[in-house]
Amino acid sequence: MKALVYQGPGQKDWVEKAKPGIEKPTDVIVKVTKTTICGTDLHILKGDVPAVIEGRVLGHEGVGIVEEVGGAVRNFKPGDAVLISCVTSCGACANCKRQLYAHCADGGWILGHLIDGTQAEYVRIPHGDNSLYPIAEGADEEALVMLSDIMPTGFEIGVLAGRVKPGDTIAIVGAGPIGMATLLTSQFYSPGRVIMIDMDANRLEVAKQFGATDVIQVGQEDSVARVMELTAGAGVDVAIEAVGVPATFDVCQKIVSAGGNIANVGVHGTSVELHIEDLWIKNINISMGLVNTNTTPMLMKTLQSGKVDPAKLVTHRFGLHDIMNAYEVFGNAAREKAMKVILSA
Repeated sequence: MKALVYQGPGQKDWVEKAKPGIEKPTDVIVKVTKTTICGTDLHILKGDVPAVIEGRVLGHEGVGIVEEVGGAVRNFKPGDAVLISCVTSCGACANCKRQLYAHCADGGWILGHLIDGTQAEYVRIPHGDNSLYPIAEGADEEALVMLSDIMPTGFEIGVLAGRVKPGDTIAIVGAGPIGMATLLTSQFYSPGRVIMIDMDANRLEVAKQFGATDVIQVGQEDSVARVMELTAGAGVDVAIEAVGVPATFDVCQKIVSAGGNIANVGVHGTSVELHIEDLWIKNINISMGLVNTNTTPMLMKTLQSGKVDPAKLVTHRFGLHDIMNAYEVFGNAAREKAMKVILSA
């Protein structure tokens, strides 16, 4: 089969690789029909995730058709259409028992990280019964790909961990795919004001279409000063970091209100400076983490009901074999006006 393989920092290639097979009775082999590229994949290519070794197939999102199942798999059979979760969970360990699937003793975020991932013609999914979701006939597969990772990540790590409440003023720093997913799912809780902050004017225009009440373009105005102006000097109830660089986390520290919450969603490859000398007196909470995907079933229901439409995050489409060009587009998102790309087999 063909697969997108990490060859070391800054290096990747679309190469021939052995098709995966069943290794454990709980495994499922999935023929990938649609996948995408994540900002985390770009972090890996920058060398920010040293656990990813040369030769690893990247990717942790997608939908597909079950090709083969291990002897212990009960919920799926060959021919079933499935959503692949970015997090693998055994369902039986202590962490899985408390829905902390990100820290499953025999799983977590391993696809495209510690084992070969979904940017390939086939992928092996460990603990398939707990790591795949059945897709209803006629479902929008492009929308479902967004439920592999970015929608539950934005919702769980941004909205829920940030304790967004009705009427809150929230700021999302970063209008990329994760920021937009956070914007979409924050509206489940009817915040009174949603401020989106980014350098890219095009993305800010899209954010307004998705429900942002205010936008601030970094470089054109002082984002911290503008937030304080919009909030009469109080700051925001929830500041959500959705980029993964020190500068954006620093903005969140400066704009959070007394009694507020900072929710860090971005993947950080370097340390940040925590201004505890300013924050200790403000009675704030800081949260961060890796998505557990325990909200994926609920998000699938909201998709089916039409309450949320993550498919509108898709801006570019490619054939799976054109993945090198897709990376070029996604890696130059501002120039290409790209949000999410879909790769179809």
